[in-house]
Amino acid sequence: MRILVVGAGAIGGYFGGRMLQAGRDVTFLVRPRRAAELSDAGLVIKSPNGDVSLKNPPTLQSNKLNEKFDVVLLSCKAFDLDDAIKSFAPAVGPRTAIVPLLNGMLHLDMLDSQFGPERVLGGLCAIAATLNDKREVVQLNQLQSLNFGERDGQLSDRVRAIAEAMASGNFGSVASENIVQEMWEKWVFLATLAACTCLMRSSVGNILAAPDGKDFILGMLDECSAVATAEGHDPRGPFFERTRGMLTADGSQLTASMFRDIKAGAPVEADHVIGDLIARGDAAKVPVPKLRTAYTHLKAYENQRG
Repeated sequence: MRILVVGAGAIGGYFGGRMLQAGRDVTFLVRPRRAAELSDAGLVIKSPNGDVSLKNPPTLQSNKLNEKFDVVLLSCKAFDLDDAIKSFAPAVGPRTAIVPLLNGMLHLDMLDSQFGPERVLGGLCAIAATLNDKREVVQLNQLQSLNFGERDGQLSDRVRAIAEAMASGNFGSVASENIVQEMWEKWVFLATLAACTCLMRSSVGNILAAPDGKDFILGMLDECSAVATAEGHDPRGPFFERTRGMLTADGSQLTASMFRDIKAGAPVEADHVIGDLIARGDAAKVPVPKLRTAYTHLKAYENQRG
């Protein structure tokens, strides 16, 4: 099975690197700068689950991509999706399966429109990772998982084959029969965390310690959950209780990666993670006043960046 990983940043570099470490046929589709970095220093992963340095990992640049792959693992940010689609389009053939790891759901419509829904699986990952100053992939804690599956819930032959390839990476891959529900639940959690920590510019613990902080966080969670319910994906009990516990843990230093992006002056996924949720709430006549305030804040930040 030939696997094309789009990007070799924190997410693509980690999951693709682990499969490459296990001897799988993995190629990274990267920009010239990243190609030069990987050629010089290799793909280096620093992780509590074990460090690895992979010399000269296979890379391609979009202008040299002229072959088909069995799987495309898509790990870009939402604001890079248009460019990413153009870059990997030549790799998609009649039997190619695209596994997107983006947050939210809007990217599915874009990928379906470009490649056809029969080629687009559902997918999500959970990992805290970043690139350090040396451009090494640094995993910040032991958390790691990657779920994927057919959006109609079937455990197809191609999903079984992908599961076998990913299992060798030892990063907690799961071939899911309920991937769309899982994507919605992750979206509810992520949107709540991003909206709260970005708007308040602080961690969950600091928000909870502020007057009415707990009510604010739980109110945001209720709004996000109500939109999911209106779309037919009511967050399940175990998920909701686990999420509520994480968002109400006194002293928690938990923040969203979007908040960390704001602190770094980087682009954010305001439209994909928050804006699309508001649009779906409007369509279903679900009031989302807290989400609207967070979205206005994020768009003001984007305007400030220029």
